Amino acid sequence: MMNLTEICDNAKRGREYALLGNYDSSMVYYQGVIQQIHKHCQALRDPALKVKWQQVRQELMEEYEQVRSIVNTLESFKVDKPVDFPNPQPEECKREPAVWPPPTPAEHRYTGPSLAHSLLLHRTDRTSMLLCFSSVMGSGSSVVKSKKSSLEGQGDGELKKFDGTGYDSDLVDALERDIVSRNPNIHWDDIADLEDAKKLLREAVVLPMWMPDFFKGIRRPWKGVLMVGPPGTGKTMLAKAVATECGTTFFNVSSSTLTSKYRGESEKLVRLLFEMARFYSPTTIFVDEIDSICGRRGTSDEHEASRRVKSELLVQMDGVGGTLENDDPSKMVMVLAATNFPWDIDEALRRRLEKRIYIPLPSAKGRAELLKINLKEVDVAPDVDLAVIAEKIEGYSGADITNVCRDASMMAMRRRIQGLSPEEIRALSKDELQMPVTMEDFELALKKISKSVSSADLEKYEAWMNEFGSA
Repeated sequence: MMNLTEICDNAKRGREYALLGNYDSSMVYYQGVIQQIHKHCQALRDPALKVKWQQVRQELMEEYEQVRSIVNTLESFKVDKPVDFPNPQPEECKREPAVWPPPTPAEHRYTGPSLAHSLLLHRTDRTSMLLCFSSVMGSGSSVVKSKKSSLEGQGDGELKKFDGTGYDSDLVDALERDIVSRNPNIHWDDIADLEDAKKLLREAVVLPMWMPDFFKGIRRPWKGVLMVGPPGTGKTMLAKAVATECGTTFFNVSSSTLTSKYRGESEKLVRLLFEMARFYSPTTIFVDEIDSICGRRGTSDEHEASRRVKSELLVQMDGVGGTLENDDPSKMVMVLAATNFPWDIDEALRRRLEKRIYIPLPSAKGRAELLKINLKEVDVAPDVDLAVIAEKIEGYSGADITNVCRDASMMAMRRRIQGLSPEEIRALSKDELQMPVTMEDFELALKKISKSVSSADLEKYEAWMNEFGSA
């Protein structure tokens, strides 16, 4: 277990020595703290806590680089060789000036903070808050064996940073923002049913990290997975669960990310996206509503710029994922895509998305699990029979079931405030509004909310999966 108090003390000493001008001692303390945090990150299990510690480590590394730049600047003033001054001639002896210049007034002398203080002070508050918050959150964490991360390949003193030489810095910054650094906090258990989809995503992303020797050659990981299904069935939630559970670098890409008003810049964005993904590998690129980016080519309403973007995306995906026979599976890049219109996707893209899985409407068991998940934060009356409700909502999508539960949970509040004035509503206490959800509330909600997916749409999805499915 890491001594969090010692880390906070060492970081404080490093800053204090820098402010006092003792830069050598300050650099020693900074290096020690950075190495301790790096080792602690390797042993963390919780992805959210790991991201917070990496942010703290990045802040300290920036301070360390600033102190080191100050030391380099001071070293540059030192003269390596003695300067050969010309010997003064006897007649050019230095003489006292007739009038000495006046001394510099005290109010004109520089008495402000030191250079190190100016550089470091603006970072102290934010980093201290992160350290204190991480120490509170991480006090109960245990040291476990973690998988190899993309940061371990770098030394203890530097963080992996993409070199955007040759690209516009604004483009690089825009894609850096699409890396999901914060934890979406969606776990596999938060998604009801869909066991086949969860099993495939574990096999495509997680298992190659755990068994790299097995996933080689013909067993190399899948480089593309397409999730097909009607709206509201959980495709985006599955992608969030991948970002939370799998620990890979996760890019969340939409059509606006890869679109620019300047000619030729959209193709550069596609190429830059995949170069950054290979750099930060192992990586998962999630493209939601991929039909809006890579629809069928050759149609009459297709624009030339759109066709170039599609071609660049297809070229980059063709060699993206993978792992050849001697490659390391931990360097993979997987494209995870979702669409509600699979019949509009280009044929070449369909071939590159090797696994095409159907995300169906929830089964009877899945509907009951969804009801439990949605009602876990509210009180439920004893007369509520979830099995009966699950039968009544057959044909509803996951989003529809969530809307039913939300509307039913608000019925008691609507009855309570009916006929009250605004002043009386504001005077209600929290306990007065905490009333359980009854079976009658669900019956009223079901009369108001209908399913959003038609039978004709389901037949269309099933026909496409029978022809092109690859699960």
